[in-house]
Amino acid sequence: MIEEAGEGHLAIDTHGLVRRFGEQLAVDGIDLRVPRGSFYGFLGENGAGKSTTISMLTGVLAPTAGTMRVLGREVTGEATEVKRRIGVVPDGMLLFDRLTGREHLTFVGRLFGLGRAESARRADELLEAMELAQDGRKLIADYSFGMKKKLGLAAALIHGPELLFLDEPFEGVDAVAKTSLTALLAGLVERGRLTVFLTSHVLEVVERLCSHVGVIHKGRLVAQGTLESVVSAVPLAQTLNDAFVHLVGEGRGGARALSFLP
Repeated sequence: MIEEAGEGHLAIDTHGLVRRFGEQLAVDGIDLRVPRGSFYGFLGENGAGKSTTISMLTGVLAPTAGTMRVLGREVTGEATEVKRRIGVVPDGMLLFDRLTGREHLTFVGRLFGLGRAESARRADELLEAMELAQDGRKLIADYSFGMKKKLGLAAALIHGPELLFLDEPFEGVDAVAKTSLTALLAGLVERGRLTVFLTSHVLEVVERLCSHVGVIHKGRLVAQGTLESVVSAVPLAQTLNDAFVHLVGEGRGGARALSFLP
């Protein structure tokens, strides 16, 4: 269930969020409002500032300016309390290849303070949910890319987070794995109090999953709201893809011909 997006009902609330890398302005004063219990799609082209924004929201990068509140708490310094309550599946995730899938999940659970028995119980339950039960005792080095994506998601869920950050979770994942992942994520939001903050270039999946979206272009937030309101605000747009292309692609012109091809 999605709560109304008043100040007390926001999973993420930022004001004037800025991040610079030297002279480069990666994120330019964005005001995010992500309702608790929503499935929020954060969209943009490569280099638009999506991953940088997630790094700030999760306490990995300090903002150059602006404020952030995540799950009602201001994110400052090491943000230890916030980090206990969130899960993160980063783009280019790192896993311990010389552990088995079950060992990896149990280890992550222990890092979050779960007891040994509870970590093992949750690991087995997650492996079953991810359709990895038969592979739980295999080394992660022998996992396919899609299996590693599923394991990374399981590791982000093992401590029972309230807010889940997913940075390109479907990149390089085959259609079968993508279908099972999207079904699992949709079910998690529908059944509990989990909020999901997703970045993805697969707009068809975003349109199917997300209740709310925000569009970032060259570091600036150019649209935000319910999926329906964002699409309907763009003249003649019928789909999220139509709206996205209009919002970030104006002024580019058509495709150019290559001189060396007929």
